[in-house]
Amino acid sequence: MMTHDKVTIGKTDVRTTPLGLGTNAVGGYNLFPDLRDEDGLALVKAGLNQGIQLLDTAFVYGMGHSEELVGQAMHDFDRHSFALATKGAQDFSSGEQIINNDPQFLTQQVETSLKRLNTDYLDIYYIHFPDKQTPKAEAVGALQRLREQGKIRAIGVSNFSLAQVKEANADGYVDVVEDEYSLLHRDHEADLMPYLKDHQISFVPYFPLASGLLTGKYDRTVSFPANDIRSQISDFQDPRYSQALDAIDQVRPIATAHHATVAQVVLAWYMQNPLVSVVIPGAKHPQQVEANAQALDVTLTDADYRLIDTAFAAFKHTANGKSLADPD
Repeated sequence: MMTHDKVTIGKTDVRTTPLGLGTNAVGGYNLFPDLRDEDGLALVKAGLNQGIQLLDTAFVYGMGHSEELVGQAMHDFDRHSFALATKGAQDFSSGEQIINNDPQFLTQQVETSLKRLNTDYLDIYYIHFPDKQTPKAEAVGALQRLREQGKIRAIGVSNFSLAQVKEANADGYVDVVEDEYSLLHRDHEADLMPYLKDHQISFVPYFPLASGLLTGKYDRTVSFPANDIRSQISDFQDPRYSQALDAIDQVRPIATAHHATVAQVVLAWYMQNPLVSVVIPGAKHPQQVEANAQALDVTLTDADYRLIDTAFAAFKHTANGKSLADPD
């Protein structure tokens, strides 16, 4: 296993496997119903035991609870054997959520994340969402000062438009961008991803399996309860839903040929995509983490890669770039 070369994040010395683990279902009780802490702990440990070397969490996953659980789970492992990423920008000091990129606020957020994660440095810290008022280069400047203090190794921004990324990178400090991207959400291929490649900025897609839709487990008769995040996602509503299922059906023979699942083949496609740095599928159970890790063993032929690319070509130009609305 682990046949892939390591990925370098931006212009830093942070190195990781091209497959990471997204942990919004680890302690993210505000995002998913019926989560259990012991499952979250087990799946983080499963990821590290499988050799996955990037854990991706955020303050807003359970309002710090995900960070606490990730911090507990990684306690049994060599801290230098994996990279740890977290995100912040949500300010609840007024009693309601406000997005805040103020340098002083971000500095305080990093300090509290370090405490919850029980570590003295973060490999990547992302500004989770852009606010409307803070000059982006000033926000990144605060993170650069923390980098100089050894508290952050790589600086990231998440959910920033291309114009905001350019503003944030005015001094060349941005190393990595995290945003939604999948075979069903490909609009970033036109402008954002080429800019990042040209500027040696890594790209980490979230929702790579499109909330499970790209695993191939759904059929044409599906519905979700109102408290399930998928009930609000356009991918699960026609005509997008039917188009997605048609494209997924074209992946099934490739998966069979590789003795792999649809999800493993989709993850392998991202890992072979030159515009993608690290893919971070989420999971709810250790078995899902272990299955995702097996995608590292799948090597698609050029013909496989092109066939998948073509099957999902209709999703390259969609007005629907995001599954969910960004917070104001």
